[in-house]
Amino acid sequence: MELSRNILLWASENQYLLEHVPNYRFVRRALKRFMPGEELDDAIGAAKTFQGDGIPTVFTFLGESIIDLSEAVKVRDHYIGLLERIAREKLDIEVSVKLTQLGLDLSTDHAYENFKALAIKAKELNNVVWIDMERSSYVDATLDLYRKVRKDYSNAGVCLQSYLRRTKKDLESLIEMSPLVRLVKGAYNEPASIAYPDKEDVDKYYFELSTRLLKGIQDNGVRAAFGTHDTDLHRKIMKVAGDLSVPKEKVEIQMLYGIKPNEQKRLAGEGYNIRVLISYGKAWYKWYVRRLAERPANVGFVVRNIFSS
Repeated sequence: MELSRNILLWASENQYLLEHVPNYRFVRRALKRFMPGEELDDAIGAAKTFQGDGIPTVFTFLGESIIDLSEAVKVRDHYIGLLERIAREKLDIEVSVKLTQLGLDLSTDHAYENFKALAIKAKELNNVVWIDMERSSYVDATLDLYRKVRKDYSNAGVCLQSYLRRTKKDLESLIEMSPLVRLVKGAYNEPASIAYPDKEDVDKYYFELSTRLLKGIQDNGVRAAFGTHDTDLHRKIMKVAGDLSVPKEKVEIQMLYGIKPNEQKRLAGEGYNIRVLISYGKAWYKWYVRRLAERPANVGFVVRNIFSS
């Protein structure tokens, strides 16, 4: 399992595969399991279906590591237009963005100004904007920017990753700010000195961090979103939430489009706060392969599509 994951993570960064794999018809067919389509209208249509079932969503416009600040401005403006459309159509959709897509590799100041513009617009429209966490080399810059934004914009959230050994310390540094935190496991290829290499350790750490977040909900006004499809972790988190008298509606589970849809509906039906993360855009290759790496068994789905093409 770990070998398969490492191969997929390597593939997600391979330039040759990036240039060629998206052209394969069977890959594009299999992609539909994880995203409704490349266009914003595809994502909006899916969100309206979820909203009809009482399940809100989070949108991500795919892309990362832009190479020109003019591209970052286009991404910023795209998200501002998205926030305006969400408000106009009265949809329950939050947004989530990578800072490298807003220019972090080129200028920390520009990335901050671009993200602040999103936070301002989201606050104006009573919405929330999340920062996706990227590989470990970006964590310090990401958290520094988040702390700076959070002072003035309580509608800004950030993602933390349980496979990074440092995350407990990072979480403690944020708790007093009453942050919005989405906890995920992590999906980048990192050395063992930085990240737990074994799934068992990642899951154990995830539960430890989840317990701290649940206490933060009660004691510090934290909004915690548990981004995992692991049903065992769901049960453990809900057990601790019950022990701590955390209301069901404050136990937020965020799951990806296309992954365990019946579980999503079941949890929503039981009164838990479920959000589905919907991604769209043409820059899907790296994101898609990292999704496969999170659960290599999903490769079987792609293989079946090869023979059904």
